[in-house]
Formats: sequence, structure tokens, C-alpha cells
Amino acid sequence: MGFEQITINLPTDYTDEQLKSRIAKKLGLKSFTYQIERKSLDARKKSNIHWQLHIAVAADELKGSAPQHAVPLNIPHRRRNKKIVVVGSGPAGFFAASVLQKAGFQTTLLERGTEVDVRARDIDRFERTGQFSPLSNYAFGEGGAGTFSDGKLTARSVSTTAEKDFMIASYIQAGAPAEISYMAHPHVGSDNLRVVVKNLRAAFQRDGGIFHFETLLQDLIVRDGVVQQLVTANGAIEADELLIACGHSAYETYRLLIRRGVLFRPKNFAIGSRVEHPQVLINRGQWGRERLPGVKAAEYRLTCRLAGRPVYTFCMCPGGMVVPATAYADANIVNGMSLYPRADQFANAACVAGVHPDELLGRESSAADALDYVSDLERRFYDYSGYKAPSCSIRDFLTQREPSQTSGSSYPLGLEPAALWRMLPAVVIDAMRAGLEEFSKKLPGYESGMLIGLESKTSAPIQVVRERHGLCTGFANLYLVGEGSGWAGGIISSGVDGIRAAMAIIGRHQ
Repeated sequence: MGFEQITINLPTDYTDEQLKSRIAKKLGLKSFTYQIERKSLDARKKSNIHWQLHIAVAADELKGSAPQHAVPLNIPHRRRNKKIVVVGSGPAGFFAASVLQKAGFQTTLLERGTEVDVRARDIDRFERTGQFSPLSNYAFGEGGAGTFSDGKLTARSVSTTAEKDFMIASYIQAGAPAEISYMAHPHVGSDNLRVVVKNLRAAFQRDGGIFHFETLLQDLIVRDGVVQQLVTANGAIEADELLIACGHSAYETYRLLIRRGVLFRPKNFAIGSRVEHPQVLINRGQWGRERLPGVKAAEYRLTCRLAGRPVYTFCMCPGGMVVPATAYADANIVNGMSLYPRADQFANAACVAGVHPDELLGRESSAADALDYVSDLERRFYDYSGYKAPSCSIRDFLTQREPSQTSGSSYPLGLEPAALWRMLPAVVIDAMRAGLEEFSKKLPGYESGMLIGLESKTSAPIQVVRERHGLCTGFANLYLVGEGSGWAGGIISSGVDGIRAAMAIIGRHQ
């Protein structure tokens, strides 16, 4: 059996038969097997938008050797008499716990929120009635914030690795679409993720792992740099190793860690708003037409750097919705979400400007200062309109014209007209105005969109001081990983960060 790797272009609505026919014609084969290794949309010419596929073909007539693939993650298993506690069931926490359990540790996973089905019902009630649950919302609950997102599996800073491949394979085994293994911009969709996280939990429990919901970390008992016990809402727990993957919304957990001697520093992050358009407008701008057979919805990613400050769109959700993503009852922030079909009528993305807490405060800041600033900003947005989202048109933002009543949005709790140029930090307003002007030149009709709410959770405003693979500096058995560490962002990079910490723990207990 020989192999050959080829690249072919196909129409956006190609069929499996067309794909097989093209492979046969290109290689002169009648009998063969194939595997798609990468699939990306080439939309550089609107008159010739097509899929580009990189394919590995196997047939007796071929002479080439099999393509080289990444070495799979090697998890050495043996019975280990050590108790590991992982806090947080998002990608970083879950995959760390999964790897540690497979390695033979006694692993307990604690989640402050509820299991995903309860969480979905509580979110639905919040969006219908405004009744907020502190344990069960877009930020907290099974699977972390990513469960109710677009489920993007891209990572700019993480190349193909054994850890990433382990995650992708785990997602597919748990019910995610098989295409996430080869799509250039893979996404699972929030509807699929609700099933996937349940199946991942079941697999973890079959391996012997213990999973506790509604178990908030309240304190740590620390002696000489060693965590002796966790104090939780349901009692004290002993641990030989503690791994915390709290996410970047758990501000009281940050403050607890600071009180217990964990070192943090302020870091660059981003603040802005969600921008929303009709999806057909984005389709026309990107494709030159309102629909493209075989493609769900057009995406975009816009960036510029003016006067040394980055302004960019982030977490674009085609055919999605803007959602009330606050983690706390007295705050108001927004985020984006979409289901796997990406079939809703609106597109949204964060439009944010990069800042440092020192700039926002006008002085050298501490980690606690950074947390306080962001918390105060989120409360001010809540004080303005409750859970309604303050909003204005992009045109109004650019001209500083008083906003009027708005309609036609995916945001479920309603919009409140607001002069966002008076509510956001001054350095952010100036940068966003310049950025939005540039974006409107790049994408036709962009200036007709709406700016919605406060987007303050693109990443954490602080970063833990830690050693390689997550061990907190000054501690012997405390790891902080994922988005809450300030060292990762997004599903893939967070999961990889957690897995690498887990592998480091395994290495310490050979």
C-alpha cells in the first residue's frame, strides 16, 4: 500500500462523489481510500469561492510512504496513591482531570456551578425573566464559559501538538462533528457542546474520577508553601496536588488566591463592545452574495494598529446571538454564542482595544487594582440599565450623536439606548473610534452595525506568576492553569495548558 498527499479545489457545494471523482482523475486511480487532512474556504476572489482540500490518499499503485503524524499523547498508567483535586470544569480543568485520572491518580473535579442541563434551563429562565442564578449562568457551570459559545477550536499560539490532538479526539468521541479534525476554522457549536460535555463527564466517571457540582472553593489551608486542604461550600477536602482552573470571571477566587500568597501581576487585556450586523450583510461583504451553497455563514476578522494601540474583532459568531454573560448579579457584560448550524439572522463579534490596567488607572497598579477597576466598570453598566444592554449604532458612536431607540437585535433581554462613548474608558473610546472607521473601509456596510454592551472578558486583566507548566511560584503543590491563569485563551490553548500541567504532575510522581 502506497500513499500520496494532494491538494484539490472543489465547489462549495461539492458532493462526496465529486470528491472521489476528482481524486481518481488526479491520480489515475480506480480503487483507493482517502482522508481529508485540512479543509479551508478560499474566498480571495468573489467570482471563484471554493473549498481547498488537502487529502492523504492510499492505494496499491502509489509509491509514497505514509504521511507522518504527530506522536500521540503518552499517558503512563499505574496505580498512584495520591489525591488530586481539580477546581473548575472548563477545558483546562476538565482535560487536566481526565489525564490525571487516566494516569492512575485519585482525581476529584469540583465545579462551582451546576450540571449542563440545569444550567441550560437556568440560562433560559434568566433570558426570559431576568432572574439571575449565581451558580448557573453563562460564566459558571459544567464545561465553563466555553459551553455556551461558538465552540471555536482554533488557537493562534498552539500548533498541532499531542495535547491538541488528544482534545480533538476526545471531543469527537464525545459527539462533536468529525470535521473538527480537519477544518481550518473548526467549531462545535453550543448545541453540540451541551451533549459533548455530558459525555466527557461520563467518560471521566467511568475511569473512576469523582465529579462534584455546586461546590465553590472558599479558602485554602496553606503551610510553608504547601496546600494542605481546600475549604469548600460542602466541607474540607485534602489534596496532595491542587490544580485550579477557575476561568477569568471568578474574581472572588482570584482575591482568595491573592490573600493566600499567590503572586499575580497586571497584564495587557482588552475592553470594548459587541458589534452586531445582519448576517446577510456580512455574507455580501465577504462573498459578494447573500448565500453560498455548502457554507453556513461568512466570518470576518478585522485588525488595525493606530498610534501603537491594537484594535481588533474577537470571537466572531456567524449566525449567532449576543448574550448576557455576567458572572455576578450586580454586573452587566455581553458575549457571543452560536449553534452549530450558524443559521440565525445576526452576526456578532467583540470589537475591542488593547489596554493595560496602568493606563486605565493612570498609575502603577496591582493585580487587586485591576480586578477592582473591571468590576467597577461592569457594575456601572448594570447601574445604567440593569440587564438590558446599553447600545448605540456605530454611526452614532463615530459622530457622538445622541442614540435613539433601537430594535432588531439577537440580545434576549433588550437594548437600552446609551452614549457608549461616555461609558467606556477614554483610551478605549479613542482607539475604537479609529478602529471602527478603518473596519468600515475594509468591510462594506460595517458602519451600519450596532455596538452592544460592555465586552470586558476577552482575557484576564491579571496573570499569575508561575513556573513552567503551571506551578505557582512559591508553592510546592498548587497549579493555576487556563484562562484564569492569564497564560491561555480559548478552548484549545486552555485545554493544552491544563494537560501540560497534568503531565508535569505525572512526571513528579513516577
